[in-house]
Amino acid sequence: MRKILIFGNSGSGKSTLANQLCISEELAHLDLDELAWQPTNPPERAPLDESFVKIQEFTTQHDAWVIEGCYTDLLELASPAATEIIFLNLPIELCAENAGNRPWEPHKYESKEIQDANLDMLLEWIAQYNQREGVLSLDSHQSFYNQFSGKKTVYLANDRDD
Repeated sequence: MRKILIFGNSGSGKSTLANQLCISEELAHLDLDELAWQPTNPPERAPLDESFVKIQEFTTQHDAWVIEGCYTDLLELASPAATEIIFLNLPIELCAENAGNRPWEPHKYESKEIQDANLDMLLEWIAQYNQREGVLSLDSHQSFYNQFSGKKTVYLANDRDD
């Protein structure tokens, strides 16, 4: 049974790949955005212990799954149960292009218009990936990838043959 962690910059195609795998392999899907944040305005990160409980519940309730997100701290919590990881390490330009073409994400935004209104902010965020520090950075993702001892794959372009 496949238990996959997918990670990378915003716009790298994590959700798209996760959805494709869920359909083709009948995997359960967890988007870490759904548990990483508290429903506050402005949003604040949820405590790690609360997120860990939700991750454990998900991984124990499903025999085969995919978890996707950009939060290395949460990926680390899920990694002991994972059989493989996929690092979508696309160039900034491709991530920005993907973000501009992304379909409406109703679990994140009330409408496509609200999502599109945040596009400039998202593009700026994507552009900072290589310089960013902390659990949402390229350095953090690369370190997580290097330390994982199971099956691992890195993609550098959109042309994946899953």
